[in-house]
Amino acid sequence: MRTTFIALAAVLTGTAACNHPEADVADQVYVGGVVWTGEAGAPTHEALAVRDGRVLAVGTTDDIRALAGPATEVVELAGRSVLPGFIDAHTHFVSGGFQLSSVDLRDAPTPAEFARRIGAFADGIEPGEWITGGNWDHELWGGELPRREWVDSLTPDNPVLVQRLDGHMALANTLALEMGAVTSATPDPAGGAIERAADGSPAGVLKDAAMSLVGREIPAATEAELDRALEAAARHALSLGVTQVHDMGSWAHLETYRRARSAGRLPLRIYSVVPMETWERLRDFVAERGQGDDRLRWGGLKAFVDGSLGSTTAWFHEPYADDPSTSGLMTTDTAQLRRWIMESDAAGLHVIVHAIGDRANDWLLDVYAEAAERNGPRDRRFRVEHAQHLSREALGRFGGQSVIASMQPYHAADDGRWAEKRIGPDRVRTTYAFRSLLDRAALLAFGSDWTVAPLDPLLGIDAAVTRRTLDGANPGGWIPEERITLEETLVAYTSGGAHAGYLDGVTGVLRPGAYADLVVLSRDIFSVPTEDIASLRVERTVVEGRTAYLRQEGN
Repeated sequence: MRTTFIALAAVLTGTAACNHPEADVADQVYVGGVVWTGEAGAPTHEALAVRDGRVLAVGTTDDIRALAGPATEVVELAGRSVLPGFIDAHTHFVSGGFQLSSVDLRDAPTPAEFARRIGAFADGIEPGEWITGGNWDHELWGGELPRREWVDSLTPDNPVLVQRLDGHMALANTLALEMGAVTSATPDPAGGAIERAADGSPAGVLKDAAMSLVGREIPAATEAELDRALEAAARHALSLGVTQVHDMGSWAHLETYRRARSAGRLPLRIYSVVPMETWERLRDFVAERGQGDDRLRWGGLKAFVDGSLGSTTAWFHEPYADDPSTSGLMTTDTAQLRRWIMESDAAGLHVIVHAIGDRANDWLLDVYAEAAERNGPRDRRFRVEHAQHLSREALGRFGGQSVIASMQPYHAADDGRWAEKRIGPDRVRTTYAFRSLLDRAALLAFGSDWTVAPLDPLLGIDAAVTRRTLDGANPGGWIPEERITLEETLVAYTSGGAHAGYLDGVTGVLRPGAYADLVVLSRDIFSVPTEDIASLRVERTVVEGRTAYLRQEGN
């Protein structure tokens, strides 16, 4: 195996590796560790060499040291592991950059603490400034939805619209509701709901499409603010070993990435996805400008079938166990969404659709099958974002239809605390069904859904391998039969994500000729106890051969 890799490197550089001409001298070598190439079933290696931003060779430490010259940077791994850089296949990346400087409510354990944090944040900003972000979780205090009166007295001069961590509902204070003209007489919009007090007045929580009633009043971010948010998000991602993200964003975000790319300020790879309702604009944009390059790519369109489990807006065949009055909702009119999918696919664009409930997934798989038949064979790579709660029939359809299940393992550790009360003991058996999908030849691409969940891939890896829940109530795993192996998980976080973004073969793997996008972990991930995976640290993150993050002592 060692000879094969060295020989392949020689072919790529045009000379025999054993002669060590200047063209074969590595820019960097990583030696004395455990190098996993990202290819399922392939052996690990001890070392890796990089030349001109790409992998030159992998092999033994002795072989790779032989490719070093006087100017070569030598990284002594001392047993640590090297992996392909993590690829997060589902983020809200620029939004995450803004969240890093917004109020943080993710772990607020009580209504009092929820309100206190918002009040404290208001004290530090100017009157009139919006308070957004938040990412609260009402399940932490027993499931009671927040109400506007919790924060009104603390925020008399600042409009508030803070979202639940799933992004499918938000709390507005009275000032924000007034700015959005949301009153007792305001009807629920299509694809959304307004929570109401006993007298019919808005209680403060707005679900899915109803959030836009207030959200449209928030001033658009300036280019400078967007640029700063991207810089903050990129620093955060690189510190976690993430070298490529798929951003479920907007046209403003795509333009932010394009500015950074043009200025040489884009330090990681981005697949920028825009709303499907703008598919004609993207069709024309691609016709004029292509689909970008290997650092910044576009061509994907995102839409929604339904909402989320935590907000009781995911669309199911049967009603919710804890709220029999609803079986969820369709956030987009299905006739319109079906038309968008057909037209987007016919235009050769990449169709990417959010579906969480079992009925939403079944509906979407039906439409995907129809689109593939109508528009004919091509490399379309349909994606279902989340694919969380599946009917048993749907489990085999992903592999059978070559539909990518773009999933976020951390959600299982989070939702597993309370999912059964929402949908009962039967439907949870096929929730986050990683094992069942893989066993039926489905393609998985893992991500975080940041800011809905933490961006840290090691937390997601822990969740997929152990299925422990955040509350510690399931040390042996929640629905443990759906656990998958470490290597299967790593594949989904590397080459699986590369395939889902049309960069497979050149990213997500560490084979000769691929980009040298890699992460160095503090220990050998394959030898640490499974329960210690989440405690590993990222020591170094490399993008195209350049060290983009290096952990400092004490961090």
